[in-house]
Amino acid sequence: MFISSFKKEKKLVLCYYENKTSKIQIGRISNIPAWFFERVIFPGQRLIFEAPLEAELEIHTGEIISVILSEKISCDRLQINPISHSSFWQ
Repeated sequence: MFISSFKKEKKLVLCYYENKTSKIQIGRISNIPAWFFERVIFPGQRLIFEAPLEAELEIHTGEIISVILSEKISCDRLQINPISHSSFWQ
């Protein structure tokens, strides 16, 4: 219910990220107040999600005894055109 009301207030964009490593990653958006997004992303897995344009996807990569923040990617760089997303599955 909260996310549907959030969609009315802010424009959400469709985003795409692929874990091209051999390690498990955690994708997290934490720079948007009152917004929660966190997903485990397995090696080779593709993730399509909606987020505010100003969101930043944090990628945390799992190591043996810890998790390291590997990168922050702005969602404007991850944005995809919903019409052309079928090309990602080929």
